[in-house]
Amino acid sequence: MPCGNHKLVDSGTSCVIAWCSYNNAAMLMSPVVGHWLTDARSCCSPNYDERPSCQIDTIVLHNISLPPGQYGSRYIDLLFTNGLNPADHEYFATISDLRVSSHLLIDRQGEVTQYVGFDKRAWHAGKSSYLGRERFNDFSIGIELEGTDWQPYEATQYEVLAHVILVLQATYPAILTENLVGHSTISPGRKTDPGPAFDWGRLRGLLMAFDHG
Repeated sequence: MPCGNHKLVDSGTSCVIAWCSYNNAAMLMSPVVGHWLTDARSCCSPNYDERPSCQIDTIVLHNISLPPGQYGSRYIDLLFTNGLNPADHEYFATISDLRVSSHLLIDRQGEVTQYVGFDKRAWHAGKSSYLGRERFNDFSIGIELEGTDWQPYEATQYEVLAHVILVLQATYPAILTENLVGHSTISPGRKTDPGPAFDWGRLRGLLMAFDHG
């Protein structure tokens, strides 16, 4: 079961997630089985629906941190599973009613969590339009990087992201490297992530190095 390697424990005020971690980027070369990364931690979100009849051909990169600018908590899990307590932080009162998700999260240590199967439509892009196409949720995979627009991302995040992209391209061949876009690209003026801190050249260099390694 994709969602069988974690458990939710009711602590009375929040959910504590017990999980099995790994930090070795090379492990991510394991395949996608049943539209789930075999080596990713899973935390199943209810926030998805069926894709329309179109192929997956795009990856949208985002960033997220909860509370903003703070790392290492499981608040992102709680946001994507509708369990965020607005009393835990003043910012949470502004987002706790949102029903959002992403397919993947890569945290600051390079750990990958999958929330939605790739064959399903995660709710990550929102209103979006680019190069004459709209509704990017329909045909894209959303990847969140734990981070902010302005703080440099970790080296391991770039490495893991590159490996994940190559695995996804092998599984869904319509995803071309030129179809890697930021949320800011498809929702300009509304979204800014992954922000100026994200080094697109570094990612493309890693993709080339790993693909030919």
